[in-house]
Amino acid sequence: MSDGTFTWTYVIVALIAANLPWLSERRFFVWPSATPKSAAFRLFEWLVMYFVTGAIGLGLEHQMTGEIYHKGWVFYTVTVSLFIVFAMPGFIYRYDLRRHLRNNRRA
Repeated sequence: MSDGTFTWTYVIVALIAANLPWLSERRFFVWPSATPKSAAFRLFEWLVMYFVTGAIGLGLEHQMTGEIYHKGWVFYTVTVSLFIVFAMPGFIYRYDLRRHLRNNRRA
């Protein structure tokens, strides 16, 4: 695979990972839940997915370059901000769009 293919695959994985906590009712996508997940638990899952996605990125960086370069606080600030933006479609669906779709279906 070329570097561009790795990059775009990683971006798509990050986009999916950022939205999974808002779209799934299972706890950590494995265990079914008797009650709906709270917003705090969804945020915790999102944070875990950020770190998992970051670990995948470090692995890809090591595979492509042979080493992992030093990253300062600016890099992590930008990646958290990007992960927040990636999570917006799932967040909007969970807390706004779903309610509107249900109301339209009843009418």
